[in-house]
Amino acid sequence: MQRFTVNIKLPARTLTGTLSTPNRGAADWGWQGLIAYGCHSLVLIVDANTAQTLQVLERHKAGVVKVKWAKENYHHNIGSPYSLRLASADVTGKIIVWDVATGTARCEIQEHAKPIQDMQWLWNQDASRDLLLAVHPPNYIVLWNADTGTKLWKKSYAENILSFSFDPFDPSHLALLTSEGIVFISDFSPSKAPVSSGKKVYISSPHSSPSHNKLAAATGAKKALDKVKILISNEKPSAESVTLNDCLQLSYLPSKRNYMLLLYPREILILDLEVNQTVGVIAIERTGVPFLQVIPCFQRDGLFCLHENGCITLRVRRANCSITGTPNEEPDQDPVQELIYDLRSQCDAIRVTKTVRPFSMVCCPVNENSAALIVSDGRVMIWELKSSISGRNVRNSSSASPLYSPVSFCGIPVGAFQNKLPDLSLDNMIGQGTIAGEEQLKSSFLQEVHLKFLLTGLLSGLPLPPFAIRMCPPLTTKNFKQYEPILAVGTSNGSVLVFHLTSGLLHKELSIHSCEVKGIEWISLTGFISFATSTPNNLGLVRNELQLVDLPTGRSIAFRGERGNDEPAIEMIKVSHLKQYLAVVFKDKPLEIWDVRTCTLLREMSKNFPTATALEWSPSHNLKSLRRKQLAAREAMARQTVASDTEVSSVESSVISLLQEAESKSELSQNITAREHFVFTGVDGQVYHLIVEGNSVKDSARIPPDGSMGSITCIAWKGDILVLGDVDGNLNFWDLKARVSRGIPTHRSSVKKIRFAPGKGNQKLLAMYSDGAEIWDSKEVQMVSSLRSGRNVNFRILDVDWCTSDKVVFASDDGCIRVLDWSMKPSCFRMDEQDLIEPAWCPYLLVPRASLALKAFLLHQPWNEKYSLDIINIDYPENENIKNLLQEQLNSLSNDIKKLLLDPDFTLLQRCLLVARLYGDESELHFWTIAAHYLHSLSQEKPAKPTDTPVLQEHLVNPLDICYDILCENYYFQKFQLERVNLQEVKRSTYDHTRKCADQLLLLGQTDRAVQLLLETSSENAHYYCDSLKACLVTTVTSSGPSQSTIKLVATNMIANGKLAEGVQLLCLIDKAADACRYLQTYGEWNRAAWLAKVRLNSEECADVLKRWVDHLCSPQVNQKSKAILVLLSLGCFTKVAEMLHSMRYFDRAALFVEACLKYGAFEVNDDTNKLVHAVYADYARSLKLLGFKQGAILFASKAGETGKELLVELKQPKEEVTQE
Repeated sequence: MQRFTVNIKLPARTLTGTLSTPNRGAADWGWQGLIAYGCHSLVLIVDANTAQTLQVLERHKAGVVKVKWAKENYHHNIGSPYSLRLASADVTGKIIVWDVATGTARCEIQEHAKPIQDMQWLWNQDASRDLLLAVHPPNYIVLWNADTGTKLWKKSYAENILSFSFDPFDPSHLALLTSEGIVFISDFSPSKAPVSSGKKVYISSPHSSPSHNKLAAATGAKKALDKVKILISNEKPSAESVTLNDCLQLSYLPSKRNYMLLLYPREILILDLEVNQTVGVIAIERTGVPFLQVIPCFQRDGLFCLHENGCITLRVRRANCSITGTPNEEPDQDPVQELIYDLRSQCDAIRVTKTVRPFSMVCCPVNENSAALIVSDGRVMIWELKSSISGRNVRNSSSASPLYSPVSFCGIPVGAFQNKLPDLSLDNMIGQGTIAGEEQLKSSFLQEVHLKFLLTGLLSGLPLPPFAIRMCPPLTTKNFKQYEPILAVGTSNGSVLVFHLTSGLLHKELSIHSCEVKGIEWISLTGFISFATSTPNNLGLVRNELQLVDLPTGRSIAFRGERGNDEPAIEMIKVSHLKQYLAVVFKDKPLEIWDVRTCTLLREMSKNFPTATALEWSPSHNLKSLRRKQLAAREAMARQTVASDTEVSSVESSVISLLQEAESKSELSQNITAREHFVFTGVDGQVYHLIVEGNSVKDSARIPPDGSMGSITCIAWKGDILVLGDVDGNLNFWDLKARVSRGIPTHRSSVKKIRFAPGKGNQKLLAMYSDGAEIWDSKEVQMVSSLRSGRNVNFRILDVDWCTSDKVVFASDDGCIRVLDWSMKPSCFRMDEQDLIEPAWCPYLLVPRASLALKAFLLHQPWNEKYSLDIINIDYPENENIKNLLQEQLNSLSNDIKKLLLDPDFTLLQRCLLVARLYGDESELHFWTIAAHYLHSLSQEKPAKPTDTPVLQEHLVNPLDICYDILCENYYFQKFQLERVNLQEVKRSTYDHTRKCADQLLLLGQTDRAVQLLLETSSENAHYYCDSLKACLVTTVTSSGPSQSTIKLVATNMIANGKLAEGVQLLCLIDKAADACRYLQTYGEWNRAAWLAKVRLNSEECADVLKRWVDHLCSPQVNQKSKAILVLLSLGCFTKVAEMLHSMRYFDRAALFVEACLKYGAFEVNDDTNKLVHAVYADYARSLKLLGFKQGAILFASKAGETGKELLVELKQPKEEVTQE
């Protein structure tokens, strides 16, 4: 066992066990790197890297149904530091927002008394970081300020709301999953409730659609999938076709805009929301295991799926290389029919039983390369994806196309020999599948990868209650060196679990008995006796098992030998104070006295001996006087020997005394048998006093029963005080010295157990009743604290014991074991006070100044010749404590990460990206990904002549991922939109869809295909005439002046009269897309305008449109500056970005960005930019000075030219003056 420094002060903690049914969906993995999940009314916080429980939050009175970590999508500084905020909701409708590090509640929210159905923090945090949207049953959504607990607005809907999903690309869009279908809300805003009641669509369940029964038929899924036509309709389906909506989950795909996923037990449907049509189905064959949950990924178009057998699978969309992006060309003969997601990896299933089922899965939002499974028996299994590079020639025979490793690492293409860490995140494992054309495969640097899941962490909980608990003997001055706070827990399946209470970890699990363990008694610091009884037969007889266990070896022996079959049940066992004797009390049979050291029976009482109802050994014994006598005899012997030889040296005399001591010790363990005595009560309430010495048991005295007491259930004895408890809840205190007794009625139910606290002179007494527990001071005879089930806690207490002189331990029927102080108030601990076995990387636990200083330290150390991870030598004038905490954090990083941070070739941009990942900082991650991408592509374009840039762009091997949507390169964005329309076209089923496709094709400039679609309109259709004319118009549009001006006039009139979409189409026909964008922007269709600009305009015109959009995003009523900055980055307006970052007071980001731009030559060098650079550096130096990070401050002040001069002088002043400030 690991040696711990003896920590007598045990932290208050909770050991948890199995989960309850309401906890099924209560789990979340935050950007902060921690997993939170509900266990009964508790919330557990687990560190995913080291699989350690860091915190148990206890304040809810009912089962927790939802937990959600706050988002980190904002700029962090001293004013808004890295902090652990979590919202949890329970069955009674209460929401608590926690400060997890201190374990305190920031605020509590209550609206109705029904379980919260769903809740989410708003992801767009420009305006406020504290907004939380919750679904209060049956049909309300309420927006809360989670910092103050105030309600901002409330809105009700017509149907019961089951869950909701925010559109990750547009903060004003939200979809509600209701009992009948889906409600799309497009005017969501934090400032006021949505005005409209949303657009409602109905889902006809896939089981009712005629194609479903053919889905599993042998014709192959492909043909059947083409038949799954419409699933979403605006009309309510007929009653017989749809039962209740059995959709388990709805969520937007974060990897590409306007796609949604619906999860059913046997299939996942991918919908294209532009046409409300299924464009992909992942179906499970008849023998497959149904789905429980799915988490779509952001970095790649992949899905983590959880199945009912606890297996987690990863599916990644297959790349389609068949579509060519040239306009008006005939499409391939067999364009892609639908989105296909291939199974790429799966982990092992768990053994599912009636009580063991998978409850939920969470996925790491930062890296998307690991998933955790929470099982109903309290286990948490952390599975990590690992990639392995396979040889070129080994091709798997499956239909799935191969996955290739990405070209770049941390945003920048790397060579074959550069340091990289492919398992850092999902987008560093798999390259973009969509563009792997043939010509790139020939190049050598694309390697094929295979993914596999690896179990990297496992936490297990306590088994099902009931428990019998016993703390090891208390700490004394004699056992100080080898003492360890150990708790033995007997379980219902016959095993004994041994927990180390300093760390809260399971130290050993011993399978000792075959039936429920009823009690445990320690006989030393390393051994205990436990007893278990089987269920009684029809005569009321049982099999008794009494085992003596040696903890270090795990060896156990049957203490009573062959005895134990078919006899009355053991009621209790009690070990004497010197651990010499054991009294075994039976139900309807006289007690037995055993010698613990030799395992022999000293005395079995006669038949007519009274049955004991309660028993306790006396703390007094005659060991000391025996020892004194024995030592006196030894000394006399020694004196005689010495007298015969007077020239004995002092050395020898000391040897003699050592020998004597050793001898006396061995005598003590074998020969000295001290006299001990015990008291017990009979059924009639009479108290008997017996003395045990050697192998004789003598009857000593009898005390008549106290008339006020009922049948005695338990006795406790310490010093001169003896306490009796009875079935009516009375406690009787006897002072043996003063010979007085006091009876106290507690007015509680029968007293189950009473125990004195350890420690000399500590007269506190713990009493357990069937409805709770109390602590009494037996000196003053008054109650100190009380705990009552149903009143201040919602669990029932099963067993109690003292841990230390001021801490108690409870086992309760919610399957938990709690260590509490003597006030018995369930409390959370401060996370920084906890002793972790393995240090966990979590900068959020540091004080704000320290976590920001650590970040600055990781980001740039140019003042050193080489990088280092030793913060101790740095001139950082904080107290040693904080420095050590920072060093601990640095040491807890994995070796791979350390290697990258120490690598001098690891560029500044890559470093920024890596640190953003380490800190789980969402806004930094997006900013640096896009900055790195565009700064790098700028440096690639530099050598070419300006005219070549568009051509060069076409051949860039790795464009920005499509999950960044509008921020991608134009050519890549156009390609994606064409693929999308092709797919929509294949999936058409109604006239409406055909018309939407034709409109999209016209906007994309694919006129020939648009005409084909327009001509398909049947002559019965009301739009037949219109569509035919439109087809003629599209084919005959010429560039002659008059026709252009006429069409332009008609278009503007249409737009003026409210037909915006039609007018825009006409303008696009005559290549006036720039005007069309302007009109769209005037009418507030900003997103549509940006889309059109990217697919139709050349780069200058497109940039104009997007810059107008940036101005709009920066306006105070829209306030989406972070989005605006990203758009400017994608346009290459780097100077403007630096100015904006500086004006928003993002000094650290601005300084690092300016440094990167100077490195890549992205700034034109003139006075204005120099002024800006100096201002940025000076402000950053000031903010570093504020953090106490002097070396960094000096460095940036010296770079800031004139502006930084004063600051530099101030910083270089001798330390004394600085401290006087």
